[in-house]
Amino acid sequence: MQHTIPVDTLGPMGERMAHAVEACVHCGFCLPACPTYNVLGEEMDSPRGRIVLMKSVLEGQVQLEDALPYVDRCLGCMGCVSACPSGVAYGELVLPFRAYAQERRRRPLVQRATRRLALSTLPHPRRFRLAALSGRAARPVQELLPGSLRAMLALLPDELPAAQPLPEFYPAQGRRRARVALLTGCAQQALAPGINWATLRVLARNGVEVVIPHGQGCCGALALHSGEMAMARSQAAHNLRLFPSDVDAVIANAAGCGSGMKEYPLLFEAAPDGTSAPDEWQSLALSFAQKVQDVSVFLDSLGVEEPPPLEEPFVLAYHDACHLAHAQGVIEAPRRLLQKVPNLTLVPIPEADLCCGSAGMYNIEQPEIARRLGQRKARHILDAGPQAVATGNIGCMVQLRLHLTALDHPLPVWHTLEVLDRAYHGWE
Repeated sequence: MQHTIPVDTLGPMGERMAHAVEACVHCGFCLPACPTYNVLGEEMDSPRGRIVLMKSVLEGQVQLEDALPYVDRCLGCMGCVSACPSGVAYGELVLPFRAYAQERRRRPLVQRATRRLALSTLPHPRRFRLAALSGRAARPVQELLPGSLRAMLALLPDELPAAQPLPEFYPAQGRRRARVALLTGCAQQALAPGINWATLRVLARNGVEVVIPHGQGCCGALALHSGEMAMARSQAAHNLRLFPSDVDAVIANAAGCGSGMKEYPLLFEAAPDGTSAPDEWQSLALSFAQKVQDVSVFLDSLGVEEPPPLEEPFVLAYHDACHLAHAQGVIEAPRRLLQKVPNLTLVPIPEADLCCGSAGMYNIEQPEIARRLGQRKARHILDAGPQAVATGNIGCMVQLRLHLTALDHPLPVWHTLEVLDRAYHGWE
């Protein structure tokens, strides 16, 4: 069947969008894998329903404003990609479609202001830290604020950790086995700076020398998944200029960041100024993306020193971050690392494949669906009976802590590398 999407008017991504549409055979395997379909039970809130809507909008058969509520409710978790037997590249449709829609839609004033606030603070650790401190001060009057701003305040911790500045270089211990560059993340630096330090210590202990490029910025994933394509390109281009090419890998310790950097070739089908990208930009984006690895994948492939046995048995649940399990296909590597810890037992979480409800700005823009998914995930974790939870993404960590606490079971929620670091340096 020939597509009727006007690819010639949609820029370099038009062909990719058309191919994604054509690959869908509407079999329905994506339905049980879709969080919003599970919660809402509506066909148009499923991946195949959204594909029909996006195709119809691009072909001029459906008005954009009629399709947007359904497309906006997509978390972008890519659970449908893992479930699809036809290999539909759903991300190559929904991401450019959101950029297409963003250029043509008119958001309400409060929504525009909230998005502007989020996009101008979350990608900048210092700004985010100041905004978080201000937000905590506003909690006494939060009931007077719009729902999206109340949702932002609910995500903030009661106490913000002290800043922990990072060096530009962290040496390997003993014989150097590899040299990598580390993306430090944005909100993670303000909300959980210990993750980066745990990452440095674990890498160093296993013979890995780490470069932390000075002046690095947001990977661009938040803007990309919000339809702000020009902003995403600009942020990505900044890092492409800064990160060294003479490293064995570019390491991410946040699932969303790693997934976002692997999407640079898609992003750089156009240049940072929006024009058709010259070959050097495309080549740079491709070579960079090929070096991007989640820290769990890198260490699993390298091989790690076995930590000393825990003094007491410990039961841990591992939560699959969507942009590791679905967007990057990383499922076993973090589990293998955690199973290296003697006397630690991993227990499975029911509905492990289903998103926890944290996806970029989703908690802010779709707070009720995010709440229902977060509560559902928290209940499943408690059903598994662990003493703590590990995962590989800061957004998931915030969401899990919020909803476990709401259920009066505030279990510790750690990053996978924090678990290894504790095992190496003394369990607390």
